[in-house]
Amino acid sequence: MNELARAIEQAARDKGIDKAIIIEALEQALEAAARKRYPLKENIEVHFNEELGELEVFEFKDVVEQVENPESQLTVDQAHLLDPDAQLGDSLGMKLEGGEVLGRIAAQNAKQVILQKVREAEKAIIYEEYKDRKGDLINGIVRRIERGNVIVDLGRTEAIVPRGEQIPRESYRPDERIRAFVLDIQQNTRGPAIVLSRSHPNFIKKLFELEVPEIHEGVVEIKAIAREPGNRAKVAVWSYDKDVDPVGACVGMKGSRVQNVVQELRGEKIDIIQWSEDPAKMIENALSPAEISQVIIDEIDRKMEVIVPDDQLSLAIGRKGQNVKLAVQLTGWNVDIRSETEMVEASRKAKLALKQVPEMSDTAIELLFQAGIESIEDLANADAARLEAETSISIEKLQLLIANAGTVLVEAHARAERVAEWKNKPVSSLEGADAEITGALEARGIRTVEELAEANLDGTDEALRARAEELRRAARVLLELPEPEEEAEADAASADEQEGVSEGEASPQS
Repeated sequence: MNELARAIEQAARDKGIDKAIIIEALEQALEAAARKRYPLKENIEVHFNEELGELEVFEFKDVVEQVENPESQLTVDQAHLLDPDAQLGDSLGMKLEGGEVLGRIAAQNAKQVILQKVREAEKAIIYEEYKDRKGDLINGIVRRIERGNVIVDLGRTEAIVPRGEQIPRESYRPDERIRAFVLDIQQNTRGPAIVLSRSHPNFIKKLFELEVPEIHEGVVEIKAIAREPGNRAKVAVWSYDKDVDPVGACVGMKGSRVQNVVQELRGEKIDIIQWSEDPAKMIENALSPAEISQVIIDEIDRKMEVIVPDDQLSLAIGRKGQNVKLAVQLTGWNVDIRSETEMVEASRKAKLALKQVPEMSDTAIELLFQAGIESIEDLANADAARLEAETSISIEKLQLLIANAGTVLVEAHARAERVAEWKNKPVSSLEGADAEITGALEARGIRTVEELAEANLDGTDEALRARAEELRRAARVLLELPEPEEEAEADAASADEQEGVSEGEASPQS
């Protein structure tokens, strides 16, 4: 066996690569070299002779009746000199002289060709080895940090933990062992790119699968995970066996199982909660440890209004909104949290507003408020069919109330436009405002209707005081401002109403 054959055998044996792959690469390399040496030869092929352990170069010519191109054709008589059985239409291969020289050149370059093919084959092997591990956990050793990305040695290849897939504020040192979630495996010209993550929610899921046998066996399932990497995570679990407590199984004896996961995450807090198909119960669990008083659900828009005791509001929202943010991620619902005091105030304002709608009853106001209608605008833009499904009010009544709310809204807009128009008009625009009174008011800095409506007329000349007060009242009427005594009476009535609500007029819970 010559040098070339030995090199092929050794490479195939040491690297575990099919010998045919290496031979094919050598044949292609030698064919390219032969075409350069014989530029006039059209049909050149290179074959590896396994018996001789050599690469042989052949020129092929077609057998024709009349030769038009001597470089690619030959006559039948010429063909019979090479092969007595040759016929028209055959293609005969003739070994070229100098093939041995080309063979020696190929042998000299064999090492480079083999190495290149080995690298390509290794890339393919590594890709095949890891392509089915997407979504698994993997262990490696930190080798270096490049531009914030962590390069991890997996043994046969390297992987990368991009900056965005790292746990914030977590540091990594060379030669440190690291565990991560296989996020993606991409094949490119440089070989397989294995992307790892320590911040992905499924990293926690896989860690629990290792720690909790009930999850691995399929008795307990992790239904959802919400995570703010490095700070806090919420894990919703469910048991298919009524005798197995899913939360207890994940927590473990004296918290041993969850603590192992927390240790791997370097102190990230983990709340394990019971999964529920009931949205109200699920949001109550998701917002724990905060206590919930009431949940109002809008299934069409997937919105929830959660009412909590005043002293639980901060706990329900969490630091920088973290608790409610994770609850939203976990449930997939939009959540609005209000304190009981805020709810009472919102109810009071809604009642005052909705009472302006003709044909509106107190019962309808309460039902509409529970359905999320808190203003005339809400009612005017509401869908009657939807409200019918959420309240006990008939569709005909709802259509009437919605139409009336629209009318009230149009009238309110018209009044607002009229008020806006009058605000900046000069005092002289008012009926009965002659030059004498307007001049006196201007001397006091009162030039517009709005300024007159808000003015304190104390100290006005006694002869003009009555006329000035009359103009001021007219201005307040135009701007729809109540007189001070009327405003005080309204405030007192509002206070009485609010006191009555706080003493027991509570909304039904959902």
